[in-house]
Amino acid sequence: MVTPVQNAPTVTRDAFRALMGSHPSGVAVITTADVQGTPYGFTCSALCSVSLDPPQLLVCAGNNGSTLPVLAARGAFTVNLLHGAGRRAAEAFAGPAAERFSSVPWQPAPATGLPMLTQDAHTTAECRVTRLIPAGDHTMVIGEVLATRTHAPATEEAPLLYGMRRYATWPA
Repeated sequence: MVTPVQNAPTVTRDAFRALMGSHPSGVAVITTADVQGTPYGFTCSALCSVSLDPPQLLVCAGNNGSTLPVLAARGAFTVNLLHGAGRRAAEAFAGPAAERFSSVPWQPAPATGLPMLTQDAHTTAECRVTRLIPAGDHTMVIGEVLATRTHAPATEEAPLLYGMRRYATWPA
């Protein structure tokens, strides 16, 4: 039997940020586009697999960002898993929205036509939204993977990681 925690102290935002920042994770850029074709995207380190059959993954999107409403309306998104030389894309998509797609090369993905960062990503996954789950100041977006694509010569690059407030690559 599980006993509920009584009078537990509240963890501050700074303490929680320090906790999660000390755990490195891979870096991705999540992209989508509105009905007029205007691209949207953000840098994401909250990404994980959910299911093998059907193939599903989960990304967390900030509720106050400009991308989540477009992604929800479009019902599709692309996950761009960045390689070590893709740090500029990670930084661009973490910065002001107006500069994101003007500073990073992209092209339409084959299955969905959504932005794909072939120069900065080692792999992309095109996804259809299957579920949106509100969770605090973020929304968990579960997507069924429709297609994947590995990009060369980026396949030779180590994955980009983020932790302890800095970027790094997987050691050789």
